[in-house]
Amino acid sequence: MSAFRPGLVPTLVVLALLPILLGLGFWQLSRAEEKRQLLSAAEARRVAAPIDLEQLRSSPDPAYLRVRLNGHFDGAHSLLLDNRIRDGKVGVELLQPFQDSASGQWLLVNRGWLPWPDRRVALAFNTPDSAQELIAWAYVPPGAVFELKHLQGSGWPQLINQVDAAALWQQLGRSGLPLELRLEEGPAALRTGWPVVAMGPEKNLGYAVQWFAMAAALLGLFIYFGLRKGRENNNESSTRHA
Repeated sequence: MSAFRPGLVPTLVVLALLPILLGLGFWQLSRAEEKRQLLSAAEARRVAAPIDLEQLRSSPDPAYLRVRLNGHFDGAHSLLLDNRIRDGKVGVELLQPFQDSASGQWLLVNRGWLPWPDRRVALAFNTPDSAQELIAWAYVPPGAVFELKHLQGSGWPQLINQVDAAALWQQLGRSGLPLELRLEEGPAALRTGWPVVAMGPEKNLGYAVQWFAMAAALLGLFIYFGLRKGRENNNESSTRHA
């Protein structure tokens, strides 16, 4: 190592950047593991038998629990969740209040996706008039605070960009569950099939490999140029003493 002379500035740069690159790599690994656990837990709950509404209300962790519902839709107070993309097509998700017949409790049910390519034309959709028996699952946004925001006027249906069921019940003066329930396939469902995570764990693993590769490249260049600079200094010293 007597020929290793990297210099002060390169050393400071490596000391500053290397921990960051390694930290980003390990962070992506941890995110991949979190998503694997989330996918596993979600799958276990999604294949379990549906519970009743009272069990859902009392659950400390309702995310992805399946629930059986009986009641009626309120088509007069529909919400359109904007900027939902499916297969490269622009559309919205239709959310409607649903009143449970047994308890009278209001629920916000996401019936699924609808295309809406031309915003100059009012979106057409149908709401079942008769009593419905539904299976839905509770969606809880991971680590985010959602607020009801109106993008167009005060009439109905209302175009929103985020969902907050509690805010809707307050607006309507109703007693409702502060959850979004996503409908499973059935006569009342539109296009469903929501992903559990927007980006799979394999993407995070790929990003981790990239960060570690950059760290390795940085360290390799640091060693290479340090050795090269050391040899050059040694050759200059030998020349002066010759």
